[in-house]
Amino acid sequence: MSLQQLYVMLLAGGLVLLAGIVATRVAHRMGLPSLVLFLVLGVLLGEDVLGIEFDDAQLAQNLGTAALAIILVEGGLTTQWSDVRWLLAPAGLLATVGVGISVVGTAAGAHLLLGMDWQLALLLGAIVSSTDAAAVFSVLRVLPLPRRVAGLLEAESGFNDAPTVILVLLFSTTPLHLEPGSAAANLLYQLVAGTAIGLAIGWLGAASLPRVALPASGLYPLAIFGLGMVAFAAAGAAQASGFIAAYLAGVVLANSGLPRRAATRSFAEGLGWLAQIGLFVLLGLLVTPSELPQEALPALVIGLVLLLAARPLSVVVSLLGFRVPWREQAFLSWAGLRGAVPIVLATFPTVQGVPDSDRVLDIVFVLVVVFTLVQGPSLRPLARRMGLIPREAAREIQVEAAPLDVLGAELLTMTVPAGSALHGVSIRELRLPNPSMITLFIRSGHTFVPEPATRLEVGDELLIVTTPAQREATERRLRAVSRRGRLTHWFGEYGDPD
Repeated sequence: MSLQQLYVMLLAGGLVLLAGIVATRVAHRMGLPSLVLFLVLGVLLGEDVLGIEFDDAQLAQNLGTAALAIILVEGGLTTQWSDVRWLLAPAGLLATVGVGISVVGTAAGAHLLLGMDWQLALLLGAIVSSTDAAAVFSVLRVLPLPRRVAGLLEAESGFNDAPTVILVLLFSTTPLHLEPGSAAANLLYQLVAGTAIGLAIGWLGAASLPRVALPASGLYPLAIFGLGMVAFAAAGAAQASGFIAAYLAGVVLANSGLPRRAATRSFAEGLGWLAQIGLFVLLGLLVTPSELPQEALPALVIGLVLLLAARPLSVVVSLLGFRVPWREQAFLSWAGLRGAVPIVLATFPTVQGVPDSDRVLDIVFVLVVVFTLVQGPSLRPLARRMGLIPREAAREIQVEAAPLDVLGAELLTMTVPAGSALHGVSIRELRLPNPSMITLFIRSGHTFVPEPATRLEVGDELLIVTTPAQREATERRLRAVSRRGRLTHWFGEYGDPD
């Protein structure tokens, strides 16, 4: 690749990214899941419209799997443990028993109503059986749903990718040969080992990062996100479920009181959006639009069987004994959104050489687009009709650790060094330029809010809030007092850099 070709590729990639961001804004204002517009953007870039040819199913599978790992780590890092801690049992059943019921029900419908052979029917059932993490995280978090409902859907979407991938790989063998005992043992191993690896790496990261003094604050989000990806890769190398490991590692790290939590959350959300945009555009490129209309009827039939029969049955059976009200069960059934995961999984049989696998990809693509357009915009009206959210409900507030960029402020930190003339100077005598203010003291491991008469001592750590316009003046004043004390100006000391 020449340097000029690199420039062209970077230009095209940047323009696609910006177009994806604009599509996100348009989708939000229209009440649509943004994934639909990303897929459409990929289709427009494809060979039937703008002429970009892409038909490498193996590359799409590899890149898609990596993008899903990023999305699941982001989902874990933005999940509140208090919202899901009591929902692990029902979410686990929805992700295992529920997936199994959805697979069987959808496959039976495809076989009986469309005459598909059992391998193709089972493949389609497995591919579309799981709720999609990217779709759920992006759509449900803008709805003020009860914590139990939102938490259950998020936890289910984080857990159910693992059994779904296992089933798709199982049904992609040619010729199809099922051994229930071996398949159950493999499923159990992947789930248990993936869970153990994810929890272990999350715990090790949570225990070690606070003890590591990194030279730049921006390295903490990188380290935390990197641990989630390490969990994904380590589990995959151990033939376990990398998806569940990535999600659980993110949950553990996000809820362990690690430093720079607000920055980490923002970093993770940015990477998650980047992965979603790239993934959906890539998958849109993979399909051939001219071949989609002939698969519209099978896609609609399979989607209706899943939405109206298989998914509701899986929810009812999985939640038996948990006393979940019927209204919440109905909403959970309708809110089982499909997105990138089914389309990525549809590349697996193509790579494995399963007969008619190209048809599977087209059917899944049409199903995802059509039913996302139907289900996504209807979630808020449905939740209101069922009494899950009041008509004028406000969204759950998002409390950030230090949203100083919104306030046009900056947060400075300083430690009083040994031998500094700051020792013994009171807050009032510092006379910091307005509106700079010392907001917090950390002394001998104890934290407190200072009074104007509070005197500084050697070893004190200070948190100072100022504005960009006054930051330099504040730093000069602190340096001046540190050199010559409270009467620094009498000695001609103004704190200018040496």
